[in-house]
Amino acid sequence: MPFDTITSETVYRGKAFDVHRDHVKLPNGNITTLDVVVHPGAVTLIPIDSRGQIIFIRQYRHPAGQVLLELPAGTLDEGESPEECALRELREEIGMSAKKLEKVGEFFLAPGYSTESMYIYLATELSPDPLQGDEDEFITVESLTIRDLHDLVSEGVIQDAKSLAALYLAQPYLR
Repeated sequence: MPFDTITSETVYRGKAFDVHRDHVKLPNGNITTLDVVVHPGAVTLIPIDSRGQIIFIRQYRHPAGQVLLELPAGTLDEGESPEECALRELREEIGMSAKKLEKVGEFFLAPGYSTESMYIYLATELSPDPLQGDEDEFITVESLTIRDLHDLVSEGVIQDAKSLAALYLAQPYLR
């Protein structure tokens, strides 16, 4: 049962997202105000190299205040398909192209307050093909075995939700 939007106004325009303030009518007739982060969507990649290792990145995340171990990911540019974004992000973040790109799932990152949909891709048959990365990203690339990965997840070393969800969705492909 969707809520009826009475009014919606943009209260913030940012580099990565906008914020809308919606006044909505609830199914019981009450009216409430909801702030919604409007995001174009993003991709997360599970790149697997020729040795069967998964390529991760380490990147400082200012809101978290620490360097996190994550799967490569990025935001869709205007008019860009998730597949195009995935191939671009692979080149920008790990300097590789993939001959095979397979979608393994998608999910909403935080549907309680955001429109962001995350598309998950398995990237294989990798070859060097670097593309200049974003000027505000400082990334270190790291390859992990599946065994290392299980230990890092269970020990809480991997704390990034999109990476954890992507790895869960990719389990059938990682055996």
